[in-house]
Amino acid sequence: MIVTRQELEAREAQTLAPYAMRNSASRGRRYPESPHPYRLDFQRDRDRIIHTTAFRRLEYKTQVFVYSEGDHYRNRLTHSIEVAQIGRTLARTLGCNEDLTEAICLAHDLGHPPFGHVGEETLHRLMAEHGGFDHQRQTYRILTEIERRYPDHPGLNLTYETLEGVVKHDTDYDVVDARDYHPEERGTLECQLSNLADEIAYNTSDLDDGLRSGILDPEQVKSLAIARRTLDSLGLGLDADLRSDLVRYRFIRRLIGIEVSNVIAATSRKLEEFAIGSVEDVRKAAENMACYSPALAAENQELKQYLFQHFYRHHRVVRMAVKATRTLTQLFEAYINEPRQLPDEIQRRAASSAEGLHRVVCDYLAGMTDRYAIQEYRRLYDIEVRA
Repeated sequence: MIVTRQELEAREAQTLAPYAMRNSASRGRRYPESPHPYRLDFQRDRDRIIHTTAFRRLEYKTQVFVYSEGDHYRNRLTHSIEVAQIGRTLARTLGCNEDLTEAICLAHDLGHPPFGHVGEETLHRLMAEHGGFDHQRQTYRILTEIERRYPDHPGLNLTYETLEGVVKHDTDYDVVDARDYHPEERGTLECQLSNLADEIAYNTSDLDDGLRSGILDPEQVKSLAIARRTLDSLGLGLDADLRSDLVRYRFIRRLIGIEVSNVIAATSRKLEEFAIGSVEDVRKAAENMACYSPALAAENQELKQYLFQHFYRHHRVVRMAVKATRTLTQLFEAYINEPRQLPDEIQRRAASSAEGLHRVVCDYLAGMTDRYAIQEYRRLYDIEVRA
């Protein structure tokens, strides 16, 4: 038996919630394409994202720890996979479109430069007089311009809804610029769930990595309301040993479960409260439908503040950040001062691009992995390293 596109669309009509985004209702692609005989559009979007160079490079891009700190910490690729896993669970349970949710989740960090948020801050400073730098806008440019996979158009030619989900990605670390995607409209529920999946993933994984690394004090962690809630649900008291791998695994696993279950319950209640019965209802709503309960939202805020003070500002993390800033700054200056040090392909782009040398160099740096940026720094500044 072969399941055709028409049958898959019929299944969506029967199984998805009325407020879910259906493939058949998509606003389409910028460049028209013939429909695939057995793959729906959002599935094709997801697959195109997975096959990009930018997606593969995420393996060696920093989440919090530079790759050389160890093999067991999250990187941008493992983070994106965790976000997609959480997003699919949320979407499936709430009757939303899993393929669209997963596509947005997998794409959301493609524009991150090497060295995480400090890399972004550094490039934004270096590009202050040339339009700045923002990883979310860079993600959009990767999807629509920079990735070249087709002979007749730039970018991946993704659907409106996937690109909308990227530009309307809204967390504490994102700047929303939806000027070409009806900024007066809210994102689809799939888009909103992707935002919360990202937040759940980075809060829980950073807590896990902070404990694993020894940077976070387990006793301080246990003083957090969300930690007490999690330990209580496991039947463990405040004497639980979060230094033990097995205890920590149980703790983080249950914490993710609590967060996901809370979002499902709170979002379901809100959908009923606002009588949401269509995608248009979601778009026109006065506020986002995807949410936590007020109690858990407050506990998550306490967790974020704790991680900011005790993890992201820890001297080990700050030292890495200072090194990263120096590396990117000196690479940028070297290329700008002598563009002939750039690879031939990048030189040709700089010569033919209307965007100018600074933007081309910024794109080149933003596309680097941590590993490649460090190697390139050594090639340029260590006379004993072969160029």
